Amino acid sequence: QAVNADAFMEFRVLGKGGFGEVCACQRRATGKMYANKRLNKKRLKKRKGYEAALVEKRILARVHSRFIVSLACAFQTKTDLCLIMTIMNGGDLRY
Repeated sequence: QAVNADAFMEFRVLGKGGFGEVCACQRRATGKMYANKRLNKKRLKKRKGYEAALVEKRILARVHSRFIVSLACAFQTKTDLCLIMTIMNGGDLRY
C-alpha cells in the first residue's frame, strides 16, 4: 500500500540534526503515533549523505528490538526523504 505525506499529521519537532529534523506525527487512518525523520535532499546531496541515509533505512527495516526503533514505512516528497519510525519516550540515548 502506497504511503505519502498526506497519510500523516505532524505535531511538533522532537529534535534536529545535520540533515533534517524528527517530528512527532500521527497516522490519519489509525491514529497511531510515529516519529517522522525528514532528511532534506539538498543537504544530503551537498554533504554526500545519500548512501548513509539508504544504509540507515535498510538497518532500521531489519532490526526488531524493544530497545531500538524500527521502521514502519518510508517515502519521499519533492524536498525530503521521510523515515516513519516507532516513537519511544525518552528516545535520546544521551539522556
